[in-house]
Amino acid sequence: MGQGHDHGVSAASAGSASARYVRRLAIAIGLGLVTFVAQLVVGLQTSSLALLSDSAHVFTDVLGVTMALVAILLARGAIRRADRSYGMYRAEVFAALFNAVLLFAVAGWVIYEAIGRLAAPPEVPGLPVTLVAIVGLVMNVIALLILRRGAEHSLNVRGAYLEVLADLLGSIGVLVSGLVTLFFGWRYADPVIGIGIGLFVLPRAYSLGKHALRILFQHAPAELDVAQVDSALSEVAGVRSVHDLHVWTLTSGMEVASAHLVIADDADPATVLGAARLLLTETYRLPHATLQIELAADSSECEKMSW
Repeated sequence: MGQGHDHGVSAASAGSASARYVRRLAIAIGLGLVTFVAQLVVGLQTSSLALLSDSAHVFTDVLGVTMALVAILLARGAIRRADRSYGMYRAEVFAALFNAVLLFAVAGWVIYEAIGRLAAPPEVPGLPVTLVAIVGLVMNVIALLILRRGAEHSLNVRGAYLEVLADLLGSIGVLVSGLVTLFFGWRYADPVIGIGIGLFVLPRAYSLGKHALRILFQHAPAELDVAQVDSALSEVAGVRSVHDLHVWTLTSGMEVASAHLVIADDADPATVLGAARLLLTETYRLPHATLQIELAADSSECEKMSW
């Protein structure tokens, strides 16, 4: 009789990579709101198109980061429902994809507006623009430092990080524009810098969206060689062959795998399962795995064992 193994760390005990950065995302949202309000108020008072356009940019980014935070809270709050054994972790991926779309839209809009300004650049006072740009620059630097570590581990936090980075570039652009206008009176500084910002954001938005789509389409993690995993499992003592091996990502920091292992009739199923589990966990960082054991003599029947 074949023996099977259904292993998987329960979703209730396994947090996603994003869940560790809830407080930092909330702080980043607060900093972004400070920048947005300052730019909007001064932009309306001075009729500064640079400030008004960047305030719209900041608003969309604050909205994107807020969505990222809400998605994480939804995933964490819904995780204990019996009909949602993995909670709502995919909500984080959808939020990251939407953030990528936002970045594309904002970058396109910035480029469009900047090209329009080349024909008739507006005249705005340089001093208030410069002062508000400094405020935005400080807020964005603080937010970047807060989110930098999380961006290395979580797709969702990475999306928020990229949005803050885009805001930082916007603040630098507005600052340069304000200084050039203040000291030299050159009106073309703002549209030229606006085009540069848009061109910087577009490829990063593409990268974020591509990563999110890979997860939604259940592709194997880009850094993982599935054929190598198959070969390594086949070399576990007692394993005759491996079939139906699948590896995919549920959300950032949570890769999932499943496979059928055909073992020799005289092999001990528990020993094989333990060795395979150790291999997947320590070598390939796949602790969330479902493995089914099948005896070579009769692989049509199986006895489930849980780890």
